[in-house]
This record gives sequence, structure tokens and C-alpha cells, in this order.
Amino acid sequence: MLMVLFQVMTPEEAYAAIDLPILGLLFGTMVVSIFLERADMFQYLGSILSWKSLGSKDLLFRVCLVSAVASALFTNDTTCVVLTEFILKVARQNNLPPQPFLLALASSSNIGSSATPIGNPQNLVIAVTSGISFGSFLFGIFPAMIVGVLTNTCILLCYFWKYLSLEKDRDQEDAGHEVVVADDEVSSHRFTPARMSHVSSVNGDADYMSETMRRSDSMSRGGDTLRSRSYNSEGDRDIQVAIRSLRASSMSQEMVEVSTVCDRGRDEGPRKVTRTTSHQRSVIIEDAPEKEAFHEKEKPQEEEEVKRKTWKEFVWKTAVYLTTLGMLISLLMGLNMSWTAITAALVLLALDFTDAQACLEKVSYSLLIFFCGMFITVDGFNRTGIPNALWELVEPHARIDSAKGIALLAVVILVLSNVASNVPTVLLLGTRVAASAGAISPASEKKAWLILAWVSTVAGNLTLLGSAANLIVCEQARRAQFHGYNLTFWSHLRFGVPSTIIITAIGLLIVVSY
Repeated sequence: MLMVLFQVMTPEEAYAAIDLPILGLLFGTMVVSIFLERADMFQYLGSILSWKSLGSKDLLFRVCLVSAVASALFTNDTTCVVLTEFILKVARQNNLPPQPFLLALASSSNIGSSATPIGNPQNLVIAVTSGISFGSFLFGIFPAMIVGVLTNTCILLCYFWKYLSLEKDRDQEDAGHEVVVADDEVSSHRFTPARMSHVSSVNGDADYMSETMRRSDSMSRGGDTLRSRSYNSEGDRDIQVAIRSLRASSMSQEMVEVSTVCDRGRDEGPRKVTRTTSHQRSVIIEDAPEKEAFHEKEKPQEEEEVKRKTWKEFVWKTAVYLTTLGMLISLLMGLNMSWTAITAALVLLALDFTDAQACLEKVSYSLLIFFCGMFITVDGFNRTGIPNALWELVEPHARIDSAKGIALLAVVILVLSNVASNVPTVLLLGTRVAASAGAISPASEKKAWLILAWVSTVAGNLTLLGSAANLIVCEQARRAQFHGYNLTFWSHLRFGVPSTIIITAIGLLIVVSY
């Protein structure tokens, strides 16, 4: 809006600056990710983390691997949103520090998302702008991504090895206090509504029993008082006998009332219950046959309804998975990425047995609007001539035909990605870097796009503000209801700086040699 108001560009030029294919690809991938989340895909991925885990270090490796693969297929932001709280829960239940696992999720999601055009927004821009096919993009960065994830895992293990080992030793030393730790863990992190209802029912029975005992004690005290007075007059013995009979009748009436109230809380129909005054226990003597017969008639109908719903859910999940698989195969075959993603989204919306409004409401329309504004802003900034002037100063020293040029280009991308964010960096440098490399050879142009994709993505691990995935993990962890954790800026920076520099350098060697 400001670009138009200050007459930097006309409304027609502002509309033309919006890249509709990128918006279509982004919208389609978001819809597919939402349906995969509804189909419990991320729950299955999360179950892999805790399945037959061999310890804290094995769990850390699984977090790195699963988050990287999920981010390459379903975008890094979606992966971080879904897996953060689950990873926190697993760490708390196993008495492990959350910090290494949160860092593993955020950093591995960024690294893994670099492998495919649909992994993150900047890759979408690069793939659409450069025209590189899905398969060429995948085979060009996938080896660097695998090595980067393994390197990131090794750095995390080296950085937190002693910390994780101390936690393990502490668990062994505190084996004698296992019961106390388990109780605290349940009350803090695994308190479910089912357990709460169970506790309330037990407390309810205890209240009934305590009330009965209190009444019986009060009656006994009253009887003892009258008994002491009976020795004063012979005529009071008749009163004492009457009070004892009255107490016995009131006690039996209380037993009947208590058993009636307890039985009404159940769905098993009316029961005849007897309580012994010595132990205060209920013994079921007889059930109503009419209620059992009614339930026996309802059971086949309920079982049939459950089977029908289970089969319907299975068919729907299968359709979602097959549609997603078909989208990935179509992308690998080189079909238009934007139309392929939109088609997959429309198929999923059509296959949905319910109203699709619930899924469409989860689409991040604010992100789409943000991209529209960013396209207009970057195009208006390019019209000022400032980016061209700055690039002319850097371009002679940042050509990719030399090791020094590649290193300088990587530093420029790394700094701009953390200062101006990675997507604006790609929009500003993309065509200029490609044009500079294209003057060398067509193969160099493709290599320049891949270098831009790799460095701009891994640069998000440098600081907590480097990528949206980092902020999502930090915010989701802080807002977790029972097992929250505050991931600070400095704790991320201490790990992010060495990890980003090492992984960027190793990945560049692999991408350049492609």
C-alpha cells in the first residue's frame, strides 16, 4: 500500500509483482499438510520416537531424523507445530532435559526442509523462479541434507553428552525413590480426565463411608451418655432400650440410602445391595434381569456402529495418504508444481465426508497475505536501484567459479537471511546470483540456485530469530500446558553458531561437487 501511495509503483505494477504460482503452491501444500495432520500422520511419526527407545541418545537421534524427513515432505513449520509438544511430553516422561530435543527438532527441521521445493517457503520461490524440477532439486540437495542431519546430530550429542549422561546416572542413583518420582510425574504431566474421574469416584465412596462412620460415632456417643445416666434411675432403662433400637433402625436406613445413591450413579440398572456394619462393604446380591436384557439388545447395534465408523475412517485415511503419494510422484515426474499441489488439495477437499470449512479455516491466510506484501515490497525496493548498486560491489568477488567467491557468497546469504529473513533474501539475490553464474555456464546457474537454497535454509539455525520454525518451537514449548519449557535466545545461540557454520561448510562442498 505504501509503495502505491508514495508512487513508487502503480496499482497495476503492484498486482503484477505478486507471484500467483508461488501462492498457489504454498496454499496447496498447506491444505495437504492439514489433511495429513487430521489423518494422524504426525501421530504415527511421533510414535516412532518412543517405540523401543534405547535411551536418551537414541531418542535424540530419532528426533533429528524424523523431524528432517517430515520437514522435507510436509514443510518445517508444520512439523514443528505438531511435534513440539509431543517431544516435550516424551522427554518429561523419561526424566530427560528438554533443551537438546527442542534444539534437535528446530535445527533438523530447517536442515531437512532444504531437500525439497515444498520443504519451506524460500525453496518454493527458488523452484518456481528458477524452473528447476522437483527431482533435480531433490537430487541436488538431498545428499547434503543427509550429511547435514547426521553432522547436526553429532554436534548435539557432543554438546549435551555429559548432560545426558548425568541425567542417566541420576536416574540410577535415585532408583530407591522411583515411586515418589512416578507419582510426581503423573500429577504434573500425565493427569488425564479419566484418572480425575476415578479419583473423584473413590473420594465419593470415602465420603459416604466417613459420613456413615461419623453418624454411627455420634450415635454411639449419644448412647454412651444415656447409658451413664441410666444408672441413676431404674426407669431410664426403658428409654435406653428405645434409643438403641432407634439407632439401629436409623443406621439400617442410612445403609439403604447410601447404597441407593451409589447405584444410581451407574448405568447397570437397579441392584440390591447389602452393607455389613462391621466392614462397611457392599455386596451385590441381585441384578435386574430386565436391564441386562435391554443392554444385550443394544450391544450388537453399538458394535456395528463402531465397525462402520472405523471402516469409514480407514477408507478416508487411505484416500488422504494415496492422494499425497500421488502428488509426490507427480512432482517427481516433473509436472507443474503449483497445479499439482492445488489439484491434490482440491481432491482432498472433495473426498472429505464432512464440511471442508474446518480444514480451510486452518490455512494460514495471513502468511499468504504476507507473501503478497513481500512481493510488492521487494519489487518496489528493486526499483530504487539500491540492491543493484550493492550487488555490483559484491558480484566480482562472489562468483561461484572459485572457492573464495563461494565462501563470500555464502557469508552474504548467511548474514542477509538473519537480518532481513530468508525469503526476502532469496527474492533480492536470486535473479542476480543466477545471472552472475549463468555468465559462466548453464550448469553454474543451476548450481547457484542450489547454493542459495542450501545456505538460506541452514542460516535459519544461526539464531532463534533466524527462521519461523525456531520461533514456533520456542513458543509451543513455552505454552505447553503441563510440561512447558522456555528456550532462551542465548541457549540457542551457543549451539546455533558452531552448528550453522560447520553444517553450511560441509553442505557447500557437497552441493558444489554435484
